[in-house]
Amino acid sequence: MVFLRSVSSDFGPSVYADGIRLRAPQTADYAAWAELRARSRAFLTPWEPTWPSDDLTRTSFRRRIRRYVQEIREDLSYPFFAFSEETGDLLGGITLGNVRRGVTQSAAMGYWIGEPHANQGFMSLIVPAITEFAFSRLRLHRVEAACLPTNQASIRLLEKSGFTQEGYARRYLCINGAWQDHLLYAMVHDDPRSRAR
Repeated sequence: MVFLRSVSSDFGPSVYADGIRLRAPQTADYAAWAELRARSRAFLTPWEPTWPSDDLTRTSFRRRIRRYVQEIREDLSYPFFAFSEETGDLLGGITLGNVRRGVTQSAAMGYWIGEPHANQGFMSLIVPAITEFAFSRLRLHRVEAACLPTNQASIRLLEKSGFTQEGYARRYLCINGAWQDHLLYAMVHDDPRSRAR
């Protein structure tokens, strides 16, 4: 069972789920983030866009934080870093991006986990918690996600969390330097799902 509560602060919303705290990234997270991303680079590279040459620098991270703050303020995107409440370790991140209001009320979800924390069930707690946040706090109608057809871990995660495969998009996103096909998944607010409690 997942225990979920969410609160707001000057840095944006926080979500708590079964020993994991999800909150907006902050400037003070740089060292932990850069260390985890550097350590996980080979593990993440096949699944992510090509990293800029300055990606792990403090200056680049500051720019990232400024962009996050602006996007939260403008209701465009909700980035979260996930931390173990027991150890304080940064586990990974998840974002509800491309928030669309009006008749759509939807967002696109993307996520990553640091290699030392992979295959330990953390994302199986994080994804349902953020999905519940999207529907209950943000009042979204639909959350979408896409993954490479070869990413079996992501496919299992999305399907276990209640997402439905809706399509196949040819050369959908530029991942690791190449335009790659993706499986398209979505969940709407009244679908059965791994409901956070």
